Amino acid sequence: MAQKFLITGGAGFIGSNYVSRLVGRGERVAVFDNLSRRGAEVNLRWLRETYGENAFDFIQGDVRNFDQIKSVAADADVIVHLAAQVAVTSSVTCPREDFEINALGTFNVLEAARLAGRKPLVIYSSTNKVYGGMEDVAVVEEPTRYRYADLPAGVSEDRPLDFHSPYGCSKGAGDQYIRDYSRIYDLPTVVFRQSCIYGPRQFGLEDQGWVAWFIIAALTERPITIYGDGKQVRDLLFVEDLLNAYDRALERRDRSAGRVYNVGGGPVNTISVWQEFRTFLNGTVQVAWNDWRPGDQKIFVSDTRRAERELDWTPATNVETGIGRLKDWTAKNKNLFV
Repeated sequence: MAQKFLITGGAGFIGSNYVSRLVGRGERVAVFDNLSRRGAEVNLRWLRETYGENAFDFIQGDVRNFDQIKSVAADADVIVHLAAQVAVTSSVTCPREDFEINALGTFNVLEAARLAGRKPLVIYSSTNKVYGGMEDVAVVEEPTRYRYADLPAGVSEDRPLDFHSPYGCSKGAGDQYIRDYSRIYDLPTVVFRQSCIYGPRQFGLEDQGWVAWFIIAALTERPITIYGDGKQVRDLLFVEDLLNAYDRALERRDRSAGRVYNVGGGPVNTISVWQEFRTFLNGTVQVAWNDWRPGDQKIFVSDTRRAERELDWTPATNVETGIGRLKDWTAKNKNLFV
């Protein structure tokens, strides 16, 4: 019998891609979303047009409302918690809202899962921002990028946590609550500390989803602002590879329950945010420069070896292929961005 999945933030970028995968393979799916994120209504309409109005349940709700999330979680076998406030800059401007969505919202999801009495598997979308600025890690500056002096495989899950920025605090609080509900209540939970996720159906903005935003801006002839020196390095992970990690955690729930995984592109899928990425943009792009933003890391690269060992997972999509697929989707859907 098909499992019942509850996807919070199911109309968002990652959520809509996962809902598409789950519905396509015959799972029962409930999409829970307040539709506040840019592109959410577009993604929801696409899901309905692709699979039909009755292919999944849609509940317009907010994770800050405990009664709502408790009701929809009551019969779930798997909860994938993706609903979040996702921008560091927004968290600095509105820290209370950031806390209520990310910390309180995650607590509400966990309590709903615990009180359901079914021990659903809970997958949590965390972030590499829980490691903070990592000022103690030696970094080498090269002509077009930064690199770690002593971390050739990237940052592992053993790295001490250091919540930097309200966003880092709120997501980090959720991260630790997710872990502790496995220890204290024997609730099977999995934390994925995600690096830079990108791919189709991503409505990127300047303060979040920079890969998609740069492509959208170039396509629609909008100016781009580079904060810092543009040599900041990120490891990019294509969305389908992230969803493969979710599926592996489901398949190996006896092994994954209670565990934390860094999931990103790893050392082989890194790029600097401007000095190297600009080669993927067509034509001339108008660029402005500004100061570094709070909490911005000069480099972050995920050490994904734990996920490789325990989940038999590695990224399958290289940067060139993934960015090409995102560019193709964005170009075909240009009308959504003008």
